[in-house]
Amino acid sequence: MLSEVAACTPIAVDKKAFNSKAKLPYGLKTDHVREAMMDFVNFLGFVNAQLNTKAIQRLESMLMPANFSSIVGEFITATTPKYCKSLAKNRYHNGHPDMVPVGRFENDAVQHSAHGVEVKASRYSKAWQGHNPEDIFLIVVVFDSNRPKDTIPRPFRFLMVVGANLTKADWLYAGRSETSRRTITASVTDSGYQKMMANWIYRDDSGLKQVK
Repeated sequence: MLSEVAACTPIAVDKKAFNSKAKLPYGLKTDHVREAMMDFVNFLGFVNAQLNTKAIQRLESMLMPANFSSIVGEFITATTPKYCKSLAKNRYHNGHPDMVPVGRFENDAVQHSAHGVEVKASRYSKAWQGHNPEDIFLIVVVFDSNRPKDTIPRPFRFLMVVGANLTKADWLYAGRSETSRRTITASVTDSGYQKMMANWIYRDDSGLKQVK
């Protein structure tokens, strides 16, 4: 079994696992996505190593799963524009999408627009969710990591990144029971899933086999 100390070091991004034929908008390239992913691996490894020196749980083992997924997505959103100069992080609080074309909106801030790139991070390889059906280019970053309930340490690793231009028809509202208090969301349907898988950006096949 892997030790807790060893699990502090994420699995390196496989530079050979990127799809050079992936079609991305607004000047975004697979190289930009790769650099942002590598920055996150370095960030998480540094943070977890420091936490370990104080006998504190790793970040992914400490936070609620949804909160950690949000950190992954927010980090990729904030870091990608460092490498892709044609995209900027949307400066509007809770604005949609996450990244917008530089100069298209005043101060690179917009409450809602179909122009830009939305980023989601998920531990799941399908049935990705958003708050509303949207016409947008969606990127989903799939990863594997421990959750607070896990007892066997394993390091964080990126498994897959996919992206495609989705329409409202590629989403379906996910219902909830009368007793549920969770926020109503929309899920990517099979049509959207097929579009995104056909335009994969990164695939760590060895990692995908391990988590199945």
